[in-house]
Amino acid sequence: MPYVDGFIVAVPKGNLDAYKDLARIAGSVWKEYGALSYVECIGDDVPYGELTSFPRAVQATDDEVVVFSWITYPSREERDAINKKVMADPRLSMDNWTMPFDGKRMIYGGFQSFLEL
Repeated sequence: MPYVDGFIVAVPKGNLDAYKDLARIAGSVWKEYGALSYVECIGDDVPYGELTSFPRAVQATDDEVVVFSWITYPSREERDAINKKVMADPRLSMDNWTMPFDGKRMIYGGFQSFLEL
């Protein structure tokens, strides 16, 4: 079963097109280096919960949308090798991009799959 990296970010609505542009480039780079899939989703039904919620987790404001993303890999080992190549790729250098979201509020992590139906 695949290894999964998951991400949640709050993107200002005015930066959504820039985020999509960056995501398209990033996705193609990840896939080029061996990722099995690269998925980006814009929050459509993500209510602000009283205790917990996606918007609360990333401290989303009224002028931001929550983006939920994931990348799959054949294994943790391949994920580590792929990410090393991706991070060194000049196409994703922050010298070439203005970050379209506040990276300090990004939530991310790696997950080992245990069930797929």
